[in-house]
Amino acid sequence: MPENSLPSFQAAIDFGAGIECDVCLSGDGQVMVFHDHDLKRLCGIEGSVEGTRAEVLAARPLLGTQATIPWLSELLDLVAGRAPILIEAKVWNGNAARLAGAIAADLADYAGPVGVMSFDPRVSWWFARNAPYRHRGLVVSARASALERWTAVGFGSPNFLSVERTLLGSRWAAKARTKFNLYSWTIKTAEQRAQAGVHADALIWEGDGRPGI
Repeated sequence: MPENSLPSFQAAIDFGAGIECDVCLSGDGQVMVFHDHDLKRLCGIEGSVEGTRAEVLAARPLLGTQATIPWLSELLDLVAGRAPILIEAKVWNGNAARLAGAIAADLADYAGPVGVMSFDPRVSWWFARNAPYRHRGLVVSARASALERWTAVGFGSPNFLSVERTLLGSRWAAKARTKFNLYSWTIKTAEQRAQAGVHADALIWEGDGRPGI
């Protein structure tokens, strides 16, 4: 099943797992569940998400399947509180505030467990000031320096961190865990799950990284 598709989300619900998804803005400001900036890898066509209207994106099949690009609102309707959702906001061309505001609008009437996170600390900053009741996080890359990580944490005011798996066990991650719940991505094997489970509070997994493998 293709990533970020309604069939894959239904499979997660059936398995009893939480859901992690990626979202970005369409050309007309709608929140679409999609990972990339452009459509080439996942749809096999040229063009960008932010340059295409939502209705056009929603009719576009994901490569090799009949599944199409969903709206965030469709995902929320599907889940309806049956599983926790972790939404990663993909910021392009400085649209952090617009994207955060659009996500918050879609979540306005949603009562299920949900968190919003991003590599861009301006997203968690926006939620801290405009929707502080929403669970908000910062995604942390191993490529960033310790100074860059702490600067982003200080600016973004997150209440959880989602760190790259290779950071687990480091002094930085251990110190961060004394202040924040630590999630980790992406766990792909049983061995990685066993290692990451010692150092993180929640694991974002795919494939053979699932529990019980």
